[in-house]
Order: sequence, then C-alpha cells, then structure tokens
Amino acid sequence: MNIKTTFDAQKQAQYMANYLDALSSVERLHRLLLDVIKDEFERLGYFELNAVQALLLFNIGENEVTAGELKSRGYYQGSNVSYNLKKLVDMGYMHHQRREIDRRSVRVKLTKKGQDIRESVARLFARHAEGLVLKEVLDEQSVHDIATTLKNVERYWSDQIRYIY
Repeated sequence: MNIKTTFDAQKQAQYMANYLDALSSVERLHRLLLDVIKDEFERLGYFELNAVQALLLFNIGENEVTAGELKSRGYYQGSNVSYNLKKLVDMGYMHHQRREIDRRSVRVKLTKKGQDIRESVARLFARHAEGLVLKEVLDEQSVHDIATTLKNVERYWSDQIRYIY
C-alpha cells in the first residue's frame, strides 16, 4: 500500500489503525444486531425463527423476489440463502411460486405470518431509533453521515471486486 503521497508515515499509521477499528466495529455491530433481534424474539416468544431469518423477512418486505435477487439487492448477506428460504417456506413465513416462463426460477414473498414478523422487527428498529435520539446518541445528521459514509465504502469495495475479475 502506498498512500505516502497523501500522508506522512505517522498519519498513515493512524489512518490504518482507525480504518481497521472501523472494520472491526462494522463486524461487531452486525453480530450485535443479530443478538438484539434474537433477544427481542425470545421476549416475544418467537422461538422457531432465528435472527438471520427474521432480518431476511424484514428486508424482503412487500417485495416479491428470487433467491438471486436477495443477494444482489442486499437483502441477504449469508451464504446459505436456499436453506433459509426453504425453512421460511416450510414454517409458513413465505410463499414460493415457480415462474411460468422459466420453471427453474422461484419467486418468494411474505405470507401474513411473515408480514407479522416483519412488523415486529420494524417496531424494534423504531424503538431503537427513538431511543438513540432521546438519549442523544445519534441525531438525524449523524445517521445521515454514517449511512453516506458506509455506502461510499460499499461502493468502493464493490468496485474493487469488479476490477479483480
């Protein structure tokens, strides 16, 4: 890595330390998000569903999508999407339907039961958003800045992957 044209060695070392700390924070936050959802679902008595599945239902929302679209649209970050979709269909949280044109392609959407789970997650997130504001952890501008920054990093990393191939 050669960013010495922009930074001297001390600034470069500090930048790298901060960058690595930010990466660790993103990873920890994702795990904490799953734990928060898990705890909420245990409190509500939803024991058959895991946090990854609940987050998947939340992200799908009112959309009707294929398994491939789940990853390309950013609704699902894991590697076992087919397993989770099958489980959600088997448990009655999602409908699935084969496409008329291409019988290999399956589209999924939430059932009423899945929509109820989505609403539970939405209420949880709304409570947290309100709590962050009330406790003066994050204001509207801070959330906007964080979202913008993370989207910029996401775009940069996506571009790096595209250029590799």
